[in-house]
Amino acid sequence: MWRRPLVRVDVVRSWQYAREQFAALTAERDQLKRDLEWTRRDLAWAEQNVCELREAINELLAARRARQAAEDELVRLYRERDIERARKAERDPAAPLQ
Repeated sequence: MWRRPLVRVDVVRSWQYAREQFAALTAERDQLKRDLEWTRRDLAWAEQNVCELREAINELLAARRARQAAEDELVRLYRERDIERARKAERDPAAPLQ
């Protein structure tokens, strides 16, 4: 049966390598936590902006509806005025209709 040769482990170097890996992992974790905090702040800022924009859009829509209602009312008033003018207009019965 074949046996693999025993490999001598450098305990000091292995321990140093493990420390380096742990330090790198800890630094990466801390950086990810900072990135997460920045992302949360950006998200909160974006949500606030979305709320403000929605309010502005709602105000614009309300103004548009009010303007449209005013235009409709104006058209109605012009029509009533024209009808009233036509009623009040006297026609010469002897004049031919055009």
